[in-house]
Amino acid sequence: MSASASASTDPDLILLIISSPSGAGKTTLTHRLLQEFPEFRFSVSHTTRRPRANEVDGQDYRFVDKKDFQKLIDQGSFAEWAEVHGHLYGTSLTEIERARSEDKHGVLFDVDCQGARQIKEKFPDAVGVFILPPSMDELRRRLDGRGSDNEESRRRRFEKAREEIEHYPFFDYMIVNDELQQALAELRGIVLAEGCRQWRVAAKAEALLER
Repeated sequence: MSASASASTDPDLILLIISSPSGAGKTTLTHRLLQEFPEFRFSVSHTTRRPRANEVDGQDYRFVDKKDFQKLIDQGSFAEWAEVHGHLYGTSLTEIERARSEDKHGVLFDVDCQGARQIKEKFPDAVGVFILPPSMDELRRRLDGRGSDNEESRRRRFEKAREEIEHYPFFDYMIVNDELQQALAELRGIVLAEGCRQWRVAAKAEALLER
């Protein structure tokens, strides 16, 4: 059985996709969620962009050059990959297998809308969550407050945001990240609810009926 076929019907493994336009706060929410749910594994994406000052190779991203990235594409190693803001990003299928081998109960994917669609195509039972900013003005303020991006990069990200928000109907859930703790509570609720899906717990109900 292929990795995609087995993962898409695995009741013990929640595949959680979190997407947003740049600056909406998904990275902060992702880190907070992982602190609360250590049973989830963070899917470390490959990227060809240079690491930022506070990023660690193998922890935040797996930083590779374009030649190595292309080799992984040719080998069919990615669950999804895309070019974003001039750089390549990809999610390796081995991230899901690592989660299984570590007896994790979920994999958290921090990807853009293109990546979310590709993962959903391979794993239909994956759960998509889209993080919205409270307003475009607030999004611009957050992007302008980033010291790691230059003005041109911030401008491109803001212009791309509206295009990304247009993809919202694709996702299963949406969270407006106006106040961090409230947004985190809503994200926590999604995770807990998904763990209680009927098809995930059905085997336990059937076991009770057999007694």
